Amino acid sequence: MRLWGRATALRRGMICLWLLLLGFALATLTLSDLFNRDRSLQKPGPPRRPLHQIPGPAELEVIVDSRDPALELGVDAAPLKSLQEDQLLFVPSTQGTKSPPQKKGNYKVLLPGVNKETTVSGPTAHGEMGKAVQLHLKGLEKDMELTAVQKYGFNEVVSERISLHRKLPETRHPECFGEQYSESLPSASVVICFHDEAWSTLLRTVHSVLDTAPGQHLREVLLVDDLSQYGHLKTVLSEYVSHLDGVRLIRSTRRLGIGGCRTLGAARAVGEVLVFMDSHCECQKGWLEPLLERVAQDRTRVVSPIMDVIDWKTFQYNATQWPVRGVFDWRLDFYWESNPQVQEKDPEVAVRPIRSPALGGGVVAIDRHFFQSVGAYDPGMLLWGAEQIELSIRVWSCGGSMEVVPCSRVAHLSRHHLPFRFPDQDLLQKNKIRVADIWMDAYRKIFYRRDTLAHFIRQSENPNIAERLRLKRNLGCRNFHWFLTTVYPELYIPQDRPALSGELYNVGTGRCADFHLGQGLQGAGMRVAPCSGTGSQHCDLNSEGEVRWGSRGALCLDTKGEMVVLSPCPLHRPTISRLQWKFIKLSGQLVHQQSQLCLEAVKEGGLLQSSPREIYSSTGGLFLRQCTHHPRQQWHFEQLVAPKSA
Repeated sequence: MRLWGRATALRRGMICLWLLLLGFALATLTLSDLFNRDRSLQKPGPPRRPLHQIPGPAELEVIVDSRDPALELGVDAAPLKSLQEDQLLFVPSTQGTKSPPQKKGNYKVLLPGVNKETTVSGPTAHGEMGKAVQLHLKGLEKDMELTAVQKYGFNEVVSERISLHRKLPETRHPECFGEQYSESLPSASVVICFHDEAWSTLLRTVHSVLDTAPGQHLREVLLVDDLSQYGHLKTVLSEYVSHLDGVRLIRSTRRLGIGGCRTLGAARAVGEVLVFMDSHCECQKGWLEPLLERVAQDRTRVVSPIMDVIDWKTFQYNATQWPVRGVFDWRLDFYWESNPQVQEKDPEVAVRPIRSPALGGGVVAIDRHFFQSVGAYDPGMLLWGAEQIELSIRVWSCGGSMEVVPCSRVAHLSRHHLPFRFPDQDLLQKNKIRVADIWMDAYRKIFYRRDTLAHFIRQSENPNIAERLRLKRNLGCRNFHWFLTTVYPELYIPQDRPALSGELYNVGTGRCADFHLGQGLQGAGMRVAPCSGTGSQHCDLNSEGEVRWGSRGALCLDTKGEMVVLSPCPLHRPTISRLQWKFIKLSGQLVHQQSQLCLEAVKEGGLLQSSPREIYSSTGGLFLRQCTHHPRQQWHFEQLVAPKSA
């Protein structure tokens, strides 16, 4: 009995001790919460992340019918009539208030697969339990990163850790610091369209503009919401924006796409110069003045900064090597082209703007009246894709010009993938079809041979382009031949001769000549791969004996020992003998003129030589061999789109 009594007393003592410890812990948490509240009241600031909905005043959002005569567009905005059917939500800025009130406190983490919520407010575990929690949280963090990449196309978890006001490293050329700009530069409206953008990247873009653009030149920042669905872009964003000087939020009640969204922002802008900017950019100090200076000197000039790159995974800033310009190929795909050798030959080019056949859509500055008079963005373009190429060809053809300004730099966030799926999977091709049929004249045949999906869509659908053709006539725009010879003479014009162009099909392997883009461009080995049938493997044997590869036709079949590789084609005639080939239609052999050897295809792990001593290749590819009648040396060109049908 005595032992039992002692055990009972010991248990009662342990229970009392645990209750005391629990009471102490609760008291500590309560005091910590009160302390945090006091600190939040003493140091107000903008919320870093929308953890919960913050109800805003009802008068911040006003429904405005754009058919109201007070909102009618001006006479010079005739191409914008399609926007008069929209209903818009405006969120005006609250002037004089630098930042919204901050609300802080503990937040809860719902662990996956667990029905209990865990309050996180600092180190809460020790020993083995602490290690287990740390490992679990690390696993949770990785899961969150994967989810963020799937949702946004970039690592939003990393982005959340970065300040909304981070400063980028200085990468401008030293000569840029000596540049003098006019004191009477035109005012700018920065138009930022967004659809389901992440909170951190959107707000970092806005603050980057506000932190780097001089107040005397920046008239306003227009945020245009293209029917976003995410909750943090609703009331929370409205509340946040209402406390930012010079920032307005416009909401569209229907999905417009990038072109329509930017045109909507332009119709409501008040600045003399429109600066269209993607919703995931960061600006270098001094980026705006050089753009405004170039537009002020010529109101028909459209300009872009050097677009640096923010890595989608790490958010590391990567400077683009100058000089660079925007170009496109015969599939109407845009890309930036770098040519550092130009600066080595001419040091003054370091600060001299370069004429560019096209500009990307990341950041574009254009005079507001010229933008409206030249037709804004084509309202027939769907959601996203090729709108920057359409605008580029139209600006050049209809009296304007385009250039990249080296003393202006803006970083653009790359994406691992688009964070949303298009409702129409053929959307991009339909946009390209509009560009080809409106602006490329007879040269559109070259495009259709390199994008067979667009060709077949065009065979079954006729785009409604009558209004844009009328605009083209009214503006007196030049034809595409003028564009190719005057603006973009470096773009090779394929000959596409029958039986000497198309997919290069190999009889022995049943595959087509192919090139892996990941290998780089210069000196990359050719291979054989399943025939795509899309036009992406198009090549052209021209009258000079060159086998031009790809949708731009800038790479030629070359040799590196016995291996057949790709190398840049010469810009001037005549071509070098090493790049010359002859096709013998009767035998299907493609003969290298200089060596008189034949092109032979080898699949991965296949036979490398057709001699008695068999050698097998681990990688496969195209090689030069003594000419025989082996099927692996028999080729024929398959033209997927007949010339007369394009």
